[in-house]
Amino acid sequence: MARNNAHTCTSCGAQSAQWLGQCPGCGQWNTLEQQAAPASRRTARGERQPRAVVPLREVRELSLQRLSTGIGELDRVLGGGLVPGSLVLLGGSPGIGKSTLTNMALGHLQRSGRRTLYVSGEESAEQVRLRAERLPPGALDVPVLAETDLEAVLSALAELRPDACVIDSVQTLSAESLAGAPGSVGQVREVAGRLMELAKRSATAIVLVGHVTKDGALAGPRVLEHLVDCVLQFEGERERPYRELRALKNRFGSTNEAGLFEMRQGGLVEVLDASARFVAEATRAPGSVVLAAMEGSRPLLVEVQALVAPSELEQPRRVVSGLDRNRLALVLAILARHGRIGTGAADVFVNVVGGVRTDEPGCDLAVALALASASRGVALAGAPRACFGELGLTGELRWVGHPERRLAEAAKHGCADVLAPPGSGAPCEVATLKDALAVALPRSEASPQSPSERRATPLAAGPRIAAEAAA
Repeated sequence: MARNNAHTCTSCGAQSAQWLGQCPGCGQWNTLEQQAAPASRRTARGERQPRAVVPLREVRELSLQRLSTGIGELDRVLGGGLVPGSLVLLGGSPGIGKSTLTNMALGHLQRSGRRTLYVSGEESAEQVRLRAERLPPGALDVPVLAETDLEAVLSALAELRPDACVIDSVQTLSAESLAGAPGSVGQVREVAGRLMELAKRSATAIVLVGHVTKDGALAGPRVLEHLVDCVLQFEGERERPYRELRALKNRFGSTNEAGLFEMRQGGLVEVLDASARFVAEATRAPGSVVLAAMEGSRPLLVEVQALVAPSELEQPRRVVSGLDRNRLALVLAILARHGRIGTGAADVFVNVVGGVRTDEPGCDLAVALALASASRGVALAGAPRACFGELGLTGELRWVGHPERRLAEAAKHGCADVLAPPGSGAPCEVATLKDALAVALPRSEASPQSPSERRATPLAAGPRIAAEAAA
């Protein structure tokens, strides 16, 4: 049967019968590429009988027995382990440890008596063996198939019928029935669709390793994320040992969980008590604050450091690592308006130590206290002092979720004197940013005013504000 040519968007996967300068789906320019459309798969009339339509309460319940990967942090993010017949997409930047993590998981499954298969489209079997030699026992027992042809991979899966399979990576497989290079929108969509059909039919849990773009987003058409059952993001900095595993989508569990790993010579090691390590390494110097954060349902104590230095640039720098840059700009504005600590003429650097990233609003108070401590050059009273809370635009401190878990984690590691919003049950509750600064950074009469605070004195804002600042 002759195949019609279609134009497919390389960004969102939308199709058009003719070439257009702008994609009708996502609005991107010059992203439509001509590809050969696959022959339509039609079933002859009367060949299949339609299934009976029944109410949901009459549908038989499925008792799914999950496959434990032997890696507690990975099982936590997955919701208890791999679900048979599920399709999992694992993304991450190059060199972050995706292949190491999947090799270790298959090794544990193989040792527990499960059938596994590792399909490598980027490396030869010899290269995969070199990496598996430094991993824990069991990794060398995993069967490996170095293949990029989709039909060959499907044939191997149908013959071996493994309980779990890893495809590394999905962008390297190609189907002969489609035109286009491996990794194109049409190829990725066809490969993922065929693998999903086999996974559901044979109850094989398949993990697809995917590439990411330069912005950190998963590469390929957006339909790939909608097609799979679970989307995992493996992130971290290659120069630092810590790695975080997050679930962006999970049909069989929560998306609030996160796993923490440390890269070592022998592979990835689970970090079971990261709070103890971060608190022990806290410097207790000016600009250092311990944040009681939440990583999913697990509390985590991390150190937030700030540095405020005079700038020689007309546009002072704002450098942040581990936090949202826009959140830093918001905290700086609140700190200048309600804390009378201005940094308009200074370079500001904020870092979450250890390469950990936190995006929750409960980090606002820790960032504000770290900036105030660095600006004044005075360490926080009672260091290491833990804190958490969201700052409002009017300077108030707002309640955040799971305060009891944060307080219990802080008390466990010797940070009993915690600054928190009202209603949190903390021993030191403060209602506003001004009150938090008065508690954490008590100013004596002999303590001088920092240069940044002298520049922040609002002389041009009117006599009323200047009088309040002087008072």
